[in-house]
Amino acid sequence: MSAHDTAIHHGGHHGDHGDGHHDDGPHSSFSGYMVGFVLSIVLTAIPFWLVMAGVITHRPTAVLVLGAFAVAQILVHMVCFLHMNGKVEGGWTLLSTIFTVVFVAIAIAGTLWVMFHMNENMMPAHGGHAAHPPAAAPHGTP
Repeated sequence: MSAHDTAIHHGGHHGDHGDGHHDDGPHSSFSGYMVGFVLSIVLTAIPFWLVMAGVITHRPTAVLVLGAFAVAQILVHMVCFLHMNGKVEGGWTLLSTIFTVVFVAIAIAGTLWVMFHMNENMMPAHGGHAAHPPAAAPHGTP
């Protein structure tokens, strides 16, 4: 069998060696990237406007709303630009990302919990009550 016959036998693809490796990675079109770009602009502009215009005056509500926009933007970037979904690499990329997010959330929550309780237990004067009364200022004699 000649080289020409082998190329015809494999469908005319010179790079196909029959080893089963295919580039099944995610490919996005220009429109897919533009959707991600527009969503990221919108998810940046809305929180910016909410803060600059003073729309939300209650601070805890503002933190929750801005946090929700941040999470939405992270998801848009992961899906539109990093092409993370359950199909790529059999879902292992998505699974490892979920594990990392859970691990980091536990680490941050644990750190904040320890620091809060350490502050409460080590600093008894934290509530505004001084443990020791202030020293009396020396009085000058005239």
